[in-house]
Amino acid sequence: MPATLPVYPELADPTFKNLLNQCIHCGLCLQSCPTYTVLGVEMDAPRGRIALMRAAADGRIGLPGIQDGLAQHISLCLACRACETACPSGVKYGSLVSWTRTTIETHRRPAAAERLVSWLGMRQMMPHVGRLKAMAWLLWLYQATGLQRLVRASGLLPRSLRAAEAILPPIKPRWRDHRKPAPAIGERWGKVAFFYGCIQEAFLAQVNEATIRVLQRNGYEVHFPQAQTCCGAAQLHVGDQALGRELARKNVDAFLADDYDAIIVNAGGCGATLKEEYPHLLHGDPAYAERAKRFSSLVKDISEFLAAGKLHVQPAGEVRAVATYSDSCHLRHAQKVVAQPRTLLKSIPGLQLVELIAPDRCCGSAGVYNIVHPETANDILDLKMADIAATGAELIVCSNTGCQMQLIAGVRRAGLKASVMHVAEVLDASYEKMGREA
Repeated sequence: MPATLPVYPELADPTFKNLLNQCIHCGLCLQSCPTYTVLGVEMDAPRGRIALMRAAADGRIGLPGIQDGLAQHISLCLACRACETACPSGVKYGSLVSWTRTTIETHRRPAAAERLVSWLGMRQMMPHVGRLKAMAWLLWLYQATGLQRLVRASGLLPRSLRAAEAILPPIKPRWRDHRKPAPAIGERWGKVAFFYGCIQEAFLAQVNEATIRVLQRNGYEVHFPQAQTCCGAAQLHVGDQALGRELARKNVDAFLADDYDAIIVNAGGCGATLKEEYPHLLHGDPAYAERAKRFSSLVKDISEFLAAGKLHVQPAGEVRAVATYSDSCHLRHAQKVVAQPRTLLKSIPGLQLVELIAPDRCCGSAGVYNIVHPETANDILDLKMADIAATGAELIVCSNTGCQMQLIAGVRRAGLKASVMHVAEVLDASYEKMGREA
């Protein structure tokens, strides 16, 4: 059939086409893809999505049915990047799907209500942690007064709010004053900067506090650059590259204003963005290209940092529990940090670590995916919870903000009697036991 003028000319870029041509259509990615597993549709697997991207790149996107198909199936992708780990040809699927999402958003004309929600969430809330904390305090009242139980029992929330409310974790509205650094405890080994994030700091502040205490225990003075902001992962996930670039510049300026041994992050999704996306986003900016590379080289996940010889104090306090570790997709598939969290957990006395059958399978969080596509996210989550239940674990350990919120919701949804904790929280619990036993 004759080609038409391309609807998405950005996808005709030779660099994009070269990335597409790395795919040999072998299909080894299919079984690793969570959406293909639950939906069983070729177009909801990496190979099928690449076929749609190629149709767009070749100018065949104007044919009936294909244009809608591209946006629909790209939107349903979790961008978990499990396919990259499975791919024998080294296809950079993450780059492909990011490029395509940005292009689709450039040409899409969302409804007024969608534009308003996006503007409020992505621009007016997430880059401003103080506003998020104010919202978290109000939601703590919502939980503490029992209103949450009544609302959930009523089933009256509209679909869009129901999905967001379902992943709301128990909130502890106690926040640190970040204007002062946290001093090292014992022998001082160095000075690090801590990227405390936006959603994590507002809604899971206890994870950040545990991370800071663990770093202090191991002899690190922890600093909190005041001008830091949201990493931009959620914005990039929905294709807003302009805002992602703006946030990247702010963070590069904030963290390179002083000298640190490392920039510590405790969320797999944030870490992947800070490490991988910033050099790519700013590569054409003469004022930031080299600085973004330097910034990226300093970013370390807390597990990656400690496991590389920085665990100066062994966690000797007993944490008696059967535990399983659920990998963050972007920590495992993007940052390739796989063994380190497990090594740290295995060093804790009393902790019995049981592996999942599919530890690399996404939980369905994926940025704002579990809010935008709650039905598919829940189907993926149900598979994850069945895998967790089979281990008999009473403690589920994770390494990412969205994963932790999703797994807390999954425990409730599956009716399991299990706690969900970050790797740093488990280490902190062991150190706390050491203090009590001393």
